[in-house]
Amino acid sequence: MMHQTIEPLLQRQQQQEEDGTTTTTVQAAGGGAVAGHHHHGGSGKLTLLPLVFLIYFEVAGGPYGAERAVKAAGPLFTLLGFLVFPFAWGVPESLVTAELAAALPGNGGFVLWADRAFGPLAGSLLGTWKYFSCVVNIAAYPALVADYLGQAVVPGSRARTATVAGMTVALSLVNFTGLSVVGWGAVALGFVSLAPFVLMTTMAVPKVRPRRWAAPVSGRKDWRLFLNTLFWNLNYWDSASTMAGEVERPERTFPRALAVAVVLIAASYLLPLMAATGATDAPPEAWVNGYLADAAGIIGGPWLKYWIDAGAVLSSIGMFEAQLSSGSYQLLGMADLGLLPSAFSRRAARFGGTPWVAIAASSAVTLAVSFLAFDDVVATANFLYSLGTLLEFAAFLWLRARRPELKRPYRVPLRLPALAAMCAVPSAFLVYVCAVAGWRVFALAGALTALGVGLHGAMRVCRSKKWLSFNNAAAAEDRRGDHVAGHRV
Repeated sequence: MMHQTIEPLLQRQQQQEEDGTTTTTVQAAGGGAVAGHHHHGGSGKLTLLPLVFLIYFEVAGGPYGAERAVKAAGPLFTLLGFLVFPFAWGVPESLVTAELAAALPGNGGFVLWADRAFGPLAGSLLGTWKYFSCVVNIAAYPALVADYLGQAVVPGSRARTATVAGMTVALSLVNFTGLSVVGWGAVALGFVSLAPFVLMTTMAVPKVRPRRWAAPVSGRKDWRLFLNTLFWNLNYWDSASTMAGEVERPERTFPRALAVAVVLIAASYLLPLMAATGATDAPPEAWVNGYLADAAGIIGGPWLKYWIDAGAVLSSIGMFEAQLSSGSYQLLGMADLGLLPSAFSRRAARFGGTPWVAIAASSAVTLAVSFLAFDDVVATANFLYSLGTLLEFAAFLWLRARRPELKRPYRVPLRLPALAAMCAVPSAFLVYVCAVAGWRVFALAGALTALGVGLHGAMRVCRSKKWLSFNNAAAAEDRRGDHVAGHRV
């Protein structure tokens, strides 16, 4: 149900129209309103297939990077892990995302959910945790592409640095063309990067010997590396929720897209790994990053190996574009909630309503992070992602328990005790990820958490002093302390 809201939001709408955008509010469950953006000159909202492949690239992008699991625990445990983990971990997070993205279909996703459940500080803190985790992942992809190009193409550290910076800027420019372009680009990249694995799996069938799946690991199994590899390859199921305001009929599209993505991602890991481990005699110790391409060369010949190497580059591009979109629309959603200055919600009408300020800011942060040493930074990003997801599960359970009036077009068909049990399994793993982190990770995560709290306080001061422009409707309600349906009116 569409309606106009109070005068401050109308004033904001007039300002956005001058920037080439309009804002309306969609009646949300429980009587509140969730910001929804309808832009001039847009090329349409995301439909099912582009959303499936955006989720695919948010989470996986193909089986690249799964090799370390074989090295750590052997083929059998790796196959069991990639059979069970997408469902034990991915299904609960997908169900949470499907219900809340349909109930509160505004940009910002999980930030909006935490804000609705626990207030603006929780939303801002979760946004800080997840955003930092997101940009660290984004920054890794241009470096990965540069590494795949090889030393002959990128000789020396200066040339590599220039290549990483150039790729970051060039790939960021694609995001300015519009989310629809990024979505259909993800579909094309997905098909091209998955095709060699389909061929490899098909060609491997007559060569598979099941006994090879039981090949033992020399020495002790590295369970920590094994679990971290599964986690790194299969997280971020909720990232696409930050773009919920750009999805056509999110109450129907999100649950369907997530269901398809779970099956697609599980198959994209399990089948190539079954083929490569069952059709080659390499011991688990040989399974270092990139060995899947070597296995493809053994199974199908050098041409297939080169195709999978090229697919790694295409997959990295797809993951960069999908995750940059997610991070940018998260900033836009936080601006809609009044957690960030309203400048982050500005859109470029001539490019399909893209949030150009948010994209530029995310690109700049990504470029800065790309020059950092990644070992402890990536571990810290995983730690913060775990904290954010625990808060996300808490918001889901709180809203189900305390906001039964919230209209849920899609509802997980379980009662509250069963939902708590469903969330307990992935939560236990998240607690484990946090518990095994080193002291440097704890220190850096603590500093970034303090930064998130400080940023929220600074934004409140800037809003009260009128040093920066914020969503006036959100600010007015925040002063009243009245939080309604994720967007304040």
